[in-house]
Amino acid sequence: MLDALGDIAGAVALTALVVATLALLVSLAALRRGGREPGASQERFSDDASLERYVVAQAERLEALSSAVVGLREQTSALDAGLRDAVQHVGLVRFNPFEDTGGSQSFALALLDANADGIVMSSLHSRTGTRVYVRAILGGRSEATLSAEEVAALRDAGLAI
Repeated sequence: MLDALGDIAGAVALTALVVATLALLVSLAALRRGGREPGASQERFSDDASLERYVVAQAERLEALSSAVVGLREQTSALDAGLRDAVQHVGLVRFNPFEDTGGSQSFALALLDANADGIVMSSLHSRTGTRVYVRAILGGRSEATLSAEEVAALRDAGLAI
């Protein structure tokens, strides 16, 4: 997801850079015509040195913008790498495993990251107590046999089993 946002941010920044360059060229053309057209309100450059200073200043601004885009791309890449390990996919299934209880108070909860690594936690509620089980999921697979509810929780989390 962040990779797509980084691509979008990079495209927007590149587009802004192109637009700024075009605006610079249009403004320079308008400044040159300004002296020849009656009623022109643009500021005129008194000599070639002031025009050169203006162009150099604009080039420096474009370089700063380019550096900022590079910095944003680096930040986006770092965020994307860090978020791959964050919980991104969640699935929850409530069920009633015993005939003597009601209300579907038992559940299976799947918590997975972008690599399909994480856990499936199951809670079985009965009149005499509650038991909690946790199974590790690595690459979308569990070493232990999963119950139908745990498999359903993994499917709800977006894992194709």
